[in-house]
Amino acid sequence: MFVRSGMAISENNTTARTPVPGPCDGWGDDAPLIRSILDRVGDKWGILVIAVLRDAPLRYKQLQRSVPGISQRMLTLALRHLERDGLVTRTVHAEVPLRVEYSLTSLGLSLLDHVLGLAMWVSTHVEEIQHHRDEFDRRT
Repeated sequence: MFVRSGMAISENNTTARTPVPGPCDGWGDDAPLIRSILDRVGDKWGILVIAVLRDAPLRYKQLQRSVPGISQRMLTLALRHLERDGLVTRTVHAEVPLRVEYSLTSLGLSLLDHVLGLAMWVSTHVEEIQHHRDEFDRRT
């Protein structure tokens, strides 16, 4: 018998569910909070904003131009959520006119490699995934 993807497969090729340790084990009472954080950092706009802020602080309009397809409302929400989670900081410079910049915090920077790794994986596999989507759509 061997275990694969949370299922035990016996020699006669029958399957039975067996507990296999996974990333969600031990979350306990923190599970709702962990899920909400994963929702935030896994949100498409959040990921893109984090990736765009990797090199330097940016002003709002620079961010909006750097994230294709994002609306003003969605950018504002994404920035607010990322700031609330401590991933982005908002700095207001007392100038006329006011200058507001957004940058990654040290916590945001610690997430950056993971976000960029995910983006690179998607970029590498985009054609293969599109092929599978097309095949699936043809079957259904």
